[in-house]
Amino acid sequence: MFPQLCRVARVVELNQEDRMEVGSSSNWMEWESMVKDHRVYAFLAQCCTSFVSKNCIQEAICASSTDNYPEESIINTLEAGDVVERRASYWSSKGHKDRRVPETLVYKLVSDLCVITELSIQPFQAFFQPGLPIYSATAVRFRMGHPKSPDFKSDLMDESCHDDEFNWTYTSQEFQMAQEKRLQKFKLPEPVLCIGGYLQIELLGRVQRQEMDGLYYICVSHVQVMGHSLAPALGVEGLDSSGNFVLKHDLQADNSQPGLPENKPCSSSTVHLERRVRTLEQILEMLRGNQIEYVFADEDEDESDEEFVF
Repeated sequence: MFPQLCRVARVVELNQEDRMEVGSSSNWMEWESMVKDHRVYAFLAQCCTSFVSKNCIQEAICASSTDNYPEESIINTLEAGDVVERRASYWSSKGHKDRRVPETLVYKLVSDLCVITELSIQPFQAFFQPGLPIYSATAVRFRMGHPKSPDFKSDLMDESCHDDEFNWTYTSQEFQMAQEKRLQKFKLPEPVLCIGGYLQIELLGRVQRQEMDGLYYICVSHVQVMGHSLAPALGVEGLDSSGNFVLKHDLQADNSQPGLPENKPCSSSTVHLERRVRTLEQILEMLRGNQIEYVFADEDEDESDEEFVF
């Protein structure tokens, strides 16, 4: 489902009681690890396929250029309206003679692990200029990933950041934009798992020339990123420049968001599998001539004959 998971270095369960026994064999320890991985990935798959979408942007981080800062800051794209407190609300790029020069906007999502399904962008219409021009891009493309440095911080004075500061693990196809004043929706072919919590919008090509200086600009009124956060039950740790990370599953976290599955540490089928392996190990020890200590199930446990057939 998500090729980005090939970078998982290991899986960790937080707040999980250690069920290892003294003297457990390497086979049993390996089986425990496999059961744990299966449990976490199964829960992750459920979370990724069953949820209610909402806007996942936490904050605006930086833009490749800003014409007039802070009046035309990227922060304005978080507001749904064209006018906020009687002032025009939009982000504007710097002007260029070459209409092919792209621009980028970078946002931080609500958590380090989000499933994204759809993005929406509304170009800005300059209602204060002759002819009411709309400064849309020709096309748009989306990238998701994380900063290369764990100490990444954008320059809050001018919102500047550079593409080489990020490791983008997903890049979408190009979507054509219309030169229309409306919230244009771009649905991804498949849900994308954003690992690291950062999203870049790449605005490709310029359409509208400004009459007063003859330069091409791109202006955006509003941006939405639709999907769902997998926090707090699932998270990542140790992201580095190579993109490797630890996948964390917090069994005690409250994942009560609508549509997400219940966060359970162990299913009954997993318990049965563990019993089978334990019984097999006891049989192997007997065959080797070793004396073992039998562990009997409680009388109220529901044991079936099938568990003892090998």
